[in-house]
Amino acid sequence: MPFQGIGGLETYALVDGKSRVELIPSRGALVTRMSVDGDEVLFLDESTVADLSKNVRGGIPVLFPTAGRLPGDSYPVERQAYSLPQHGFARRLPWTVRQVEKSLLVLNLASSEETLRQFPWRFDAQLTFLLDGTQLAINFDVENRDTRPMPLHLGFHPYFSVPQAAKAEARIETDATRAWENQQGKEVPFTGLDLTAAEVDLHLRDHSREGTVLHRGPGRRPLHLSWTSEFRMLVVWTLQGRDFVCVEPWTAAAGALATGEGLFTVPPGESSSLVFEIEA
Repeated sequence: MPFQGIGGLETYALVDGKSRVELIPSRGALVTRMSVDGDEVLFLDESTVADLSKNVRGGIPVLFPTAGRLPGDSYPVERQAYSLPQHGFARRLPWTVRQVEKSLLVLNLASSEETLRQFPWRFDAQLTFLLDGTQLAINFDVENRDTRPMPLHLGFHPYFSVPQAAKAEARIETDATRAWENQQGKEVPFTGLDLTAAEVDLHLRDHSREGTVLHRGPGRRPLHLSWTSEFRMLVVWTLQGRDFVCVEPWTAAAGALATGEGLFTVPPGESSSLVFEIEA
């Protein structure tokens, strides 16, 4: 059963043993909490959840139908320009509850007049959250209900809890070989990460979809991250003085709706299914 959580918002809890996940469907299907045997996995700025005028900082925002920022916040479709804000609209819109069980929650977001003004394709998207022991699996299923191929640019933006004091010992295991350095605006060989820097904003390429591990410092569970093959980009972001490290799987680089680079499409009348898993 739902309960009133942050800001009085209707919140759902998934429970399996000593693991607990909490979500707010009306706040963009946001996962606000993941706790495993007392270890809080996620960072959350609760004030940004309670204030509906703000973008949430924390939890696991869903980035759809674009991840990152488009040039000029717009992109062309058949010679017409469409405006779309950074990270898309899915994280701002309410999702409808379709199914509730003790350790499972299914949410839905369908195209509407509001979404069509920003993304001119009819779609039906479903998010399935499944808690199995110490693992949270997030399944994103989307059906293209339009008559044209639909571009699919999806990302997840988990804010993992890593206190500033632990960043010197925190590290990310990855086999990535190249990275786009967003601050410098150029691609560089990937040789490692300094999570204590003023800002880290790296977009890692050539990484495998299994075997990425975030070590969060002493006394905190390492997080094993995996995803389906559609997620080709891995974004690492953190700010000095903030107690989080974001490790974000994206299907393509920022701006893909405008450039077409690495962009997947879903044929008319067909569906795609993508999965992101967090194992604590």
